[in-house]
Amino acid sequence: MTSADKIVTPAFDESTEELRHDFLKALRCMILSRTLEEKLSSLYRAGGRIVGGVYLGRGQEAFSAAAGIQLRWGKDIFGPLIRDQAGRIAYGEPVIDTMRTYLGVVTGPMRGRDGNIHRGQPKQGYMAMISHLGSLLSVVAGALFARRLHGTLGDTAGATSIGDGGTSTGAFHEGLNLAAVEKLPLVVSVANNQYAYSTPTHRQYACEDLVQRAVGYGVGGHSVDGTDLLACVRIFRTAFQQARAGAGPQMVVGRLLRLGGHGEHDDASYVPNLQKHTHEGRDCLLVAQNQALELAWATPQDLEKWHKEARTEVDQALALVTKEPVPDPYRENWRALSTSGLVEGQEP
Repeated sequence: MTSADKIVTPAFDESTEELRHDFLKALRCMILSRTLEEKLSSLYRAGGRIVGGVYLGRGQEAFSAAAGIQLRWGKDIFGPLIRDQAGRIAYGEPVIDTMRTYLGVVTGPMRGRDGNIHRGQPKQGYMAMISHLGSLLSVVAGALFARRLHGTLGDTAGATSIGDGGTSTGAFHEGLNLAAVEKLPLVVSVANNQYAYSTPTHRQYACEDLVQRAVGYGVGGHSVDGTDLLACVRIFRTAFQQARAGAGPQMVVGRLLRLGGHGEHDDASYVPNLQKHTHEGRDCLLVAQNQALELAWATPQDLEKWHKEARTEVDQALALVTKEPVPDPYRENWRALSTSGLVEGQEP
């Protein structure tokens, strides 16, 4: 840890204990996410076991997990993006479901019928990712609005993610505008990872900081160091509290850098080496572990145990899934799960 990474230990009070709980929960989700994605990367590179692309969240786990821990499985609504594995785990997605989807077996939530990142369980409020960036904002906003119309909104909150490039799409504008007008309890995470695939931010927008766009939509704006888990947990707690309290949509912009290419097929050669050594290029997992140690919220033994538990969980999931069947093209009718006789949760 450098002197620039040093943090000040806050005075203890009741809120500090809550912060400690959220921080450690998010940290363990980050560890499990990193372990899982490293395994997925190795399976992809080995060839044959994963069909389709693999998009990893290295460098974005703190920002993603800090949002995910604020959501409740089966009650809140979540529309994650491709680099939100840590947020998915924090929200409640089992590792076994992730592994089953990537390996395309019939026991997975998508029955082996769709791309590995397009997984979800809409009945639980867990929306499948849409590759057309910005579209998920409208989906989550629509789901929140529908609950309001049905009188079932209660203290439900919704959340979705977008990258810096995706904020320039028409779908992002339309979805956020609707959410703002209707004052929906929505939190939008904007991961400003410096590149829209390979296009740098200075070629994407002219404002100094993307959080400035929040004012134009009439929504709450929050800016945070996306490599700092402690800061992310604090900011997202505030954003979700405000959204649930009726303050309308909240936009949280995290400054960070993806620690890899757009996907495992991309070597990120367009990222200057110097930029990789900037503050935004820090490994958020290492920063979070150092924070836990310095705050005395965890010991080296705790960290070692959590990493070991994560490896065991991932290895056990892989061992089980490799024995499970893939779809039989001669028996599968490939109809959408929403069609008659194949409603989600029922057998064909």
